[in-house]
Amino acid sequence: MKVLAMVLAGGQGSRLHPLTAERSKPAVPFGGRYRIADFVLSNMVNSEIRGIYMMVQYKSQSLIEHVAKAWGNSNAYTGQFVTVVPPQMREGPEWFQGTSDAVFQNINLIERHSPDLVAVFGADHIYRMDVRQMIDFHRRNSAHVSVAAIPVPLAEASSFGIIDADKRQRIRGFLEKPANPPAMLSDPTRAYGSMGNYLFNTEVLLKALREANELGEHDFGHHILPRLIKTHQVLAYNFADNHVPGVADYEEQSYWRDVGNIDAYYDAHYDVLSAKPRFNLFNPKWFINSSAYQGPSPMITGEISNSTIAAGSRVSGARIKNSMLRREVIVEEDVEIEDSLIMDYTVIRRGSRLKRVIVDRYNVIEENSRIGFDAAADRARYTVSDGGIVVLAKGEDIAGVTRYQI
Repeated sequence: MKVLAMVLAGGQGSRLHPLTAERSKPAVPFGGRYRIADFVLSNMVNSEIRGIYMMVQYKSQSLIEHVAKAWGNSNAYTGQFVTVVPPQMREGPEWFQGTSDAVFQNINLIERHSPDLVAVFGADHIYRMDVRQMIDFHRRNSAHVSVAAIPVPLAEASSFGIIDADKRQRIRGFLEKPANPPAMLSDPTRAYGSMGNYLFNTEVLLKALREANELGEHDFGHHILPRLIKTHQVLAYNFADNHVPGVADYEEQSYWRDVGNIDAYYDAHYDVLSAKPRFNLFNPKWFINSSAYQGPSPMITGEISNSTIAAGSRVSGARIKNSMLRREVIVEEDVEIEDSLIMDYTVIRRGSRLKRVIVDRYNVIEENSRIGFDAAADRARYTVSDGGIVVLAKGEDIAGVTRYQI
């Protein structure tokens, strides 16, 4: 069965500001070496779906360059590709107006490949998923459309787009952040949250896209899917039934996070940081790919506990606890970093103290700085999240500091 993936990666990510001030949400760094978009692309490739179009729009240059570096080898074989597609404006002068419009504006790519199924997935989430298992569910149940659904506790369900499904998993309705979400019939303590990942029979998708365009509609969740549930077999695929090889017993088996705001993004990092994390990024049976960075191993002196330090970094006599340092971070003497995320090419000068801070790329923290200790002072200079996380926006490239950048 031939499957074509259309990955939606144009999200502005305004709630992740200032991390999205100069890049799209899928391009935001995550963990020690990844971008958010790497997770959906890795899921596709590991699921043996090798034809992937990634549609970009908002401040896309960073993501375009990353995909070229990290995923360029995917184009080495016939029928295998990861291709970035900016708005082509084939139907007029408009940018992508919504999720379905992004696919409609590239309907020629679907027709060119003539797949049996089209996987329309978002690029905004941190998770592992064997998409082939969802395809098997789709085929076994003679679905026209399948929607990935994650069980969420009823107490949290009002924060999600919720799916109402009958006992045969046929979807009866979609509710956007309902005050009284309907429970799953199989588990009255949980509700189905929509993951924004869809499988379509190709002919159903093409017809629905053309109808939506004629009606001036632009979104899958708000327009196309609510109309299709009245006429087609639209099913909810239970993500809890998806089992990826190599996941350890101590991990959260159906891990999926929408890192749509600063606090959720920050918390997700602590799901991957420990000896037995909720989501272990090291899984040889389900590799998460990213850029082939060629910098040297880190050089470290100091006291380091429960932290990760990426290649090319240099730590000189510092104390680092419960933190992540990405590549080419320089930390001078007598620095203390706790519960913080430090992105690439940052310099932290001697005597500084950082706690519950996210530092975006290309920043210089001057000597004896104190960040994360005085809420009023932090708000006057930086962005502070609802949960009290201090965020430093991306700085300027620092001549003579970024030694190994490719």
